[in-house]
Amino acid sequence: KMGRSISELKMEELVDSGLTPAEAESFARVLKDVVAGASSAGPAEVWRELVARRLLRPNFPHALHQLVYYTLYSDWDYSLLGPPPYWFPSPYESRYTNLGRVMEAHGPRLLGKAYEDPITSFSLFQKFTAQNPEVYWPIVLKELSVWFHEAPRCILDETDESKPGGTWFPGSVLNIAECCLLPTSYPRKTDNSVAIVWREEGRDDDPVCHLTLRDVRDQVMLVANALDSTFSKGDIIAIDMPMTVSAVIIYLAIIISGRIV
Repeated sequence: KMGRSISELKMEELVDSGLTPAEAESFARVLKDVVAGASSAGPAEVWRELVARRLLRPNFPHALHQLVYYTLYSDWDYSLLGPPPYWFPSPYESRYTNLGRVMEAHGPRLLGKAYEDPITSFSLFQKFTAQNPEVYWPIVLKELSVWFHEAPRCILDETDESKPGGTWFPGSVLNIAECCLLPTSYPRKTDNSVAIVWREEGRDDDPVCHLTLRDVRDQVMLVANALDSTFSKGDIIAIDMPMTVSAVIIYLAIIISGRIV
């Protein structure tokens, strides 16, 4: 509801979102304390404090996260401010995100003295990338280990007025599964490199699982070989399942075996 205050959340709504009555009572008490302590702050600052207090725990229902988030930001001006912030990385954390690493490596060269750090210079860097795709996207392709059987004629072809937004990588030929499964020298990716990291849904106290590049490739090829007994090259196969490790392996197997997802 537009214009609604976070302090107006009712116990019934917290229970309806999946909390037990006892959890809802405890949650409401801490929420009230946070809101009272940040009465003069904006919604982003209140959200930051909620995150810092770890009020929204991973084991709480997603519906609760949505309820608090969208109620808190109910008056947020999307057109002026963009999407409301959800995560507040520290300057240290930001440098170790994928984008942060790219910005630290290339920002000083691309932006000169205007570059400061991944957070301060984010908007400036984003503007540069949008205005200079021929400069930026070769960096991205290299960082993602994307290689082509036939290189594109250019990054973005905007000469055809019948195609709004242009054509990206015209004339290129690639198999994205090969890019995911084969070792590369840069960025350094060996058969023993960790390729997938995950934790089973609903088991937040379990250890984090991982598969190496070799593990993933072996499993993908097992599935790809099994597909050969049922499907022909060029067949279209739909995947209807949660985004799990198995879904990733099945997707890559379909692609690398010459079929279409």
